[in-house]
Amino acid sequence: MSGLVPYLLFGGDAREVLTRYHEIFGGELILHSYADFGREDGPGAAIAHGMLQGPVTLFAADAAEGEATFRMTGAMFSLLGTADPATLEVWFEALAEGGEVLDPLQLRAWGDHDGQVRDRFGVHWLIGFQG
Repeated sequence: MSGLVPYLLFGGDAREVLTRYHEIFGGELILHSYADFGREDGPGAAIAHGMLQGPVTLFAADAAEGEATFRMTGAMFSLLGTADPATLEVWFEALAEGGEVLDPLQLRAWGDHDGQVRDRFGVHWLIGFQG
């Protein structure tokens, strides 16, 4: 695997986060618990390492005791042109469920479409396509 892959640490809901992203983006979801890895620095059922691999690839886990958890400020995940327009529109709507549309997905003066949404987990997404 090459390229930048986000790795997010959550406070106990990594399974829910990754499962929801799997529902939205598809791909392959792989989850390993603390118990699977023999870790004792968190609950056995907590996610020690989770991977979503597909059209959107990201990693996530439940933070161990004393680790900081995910907070997103001053950044966003960009999905510009990563799928066909219809798919990107579906993703935008799905990410908005329970979250907040920051800027509707719409045609821009320069001829492209884009919009921004913060999902229910606090992740800020920029989604768009040309034409």
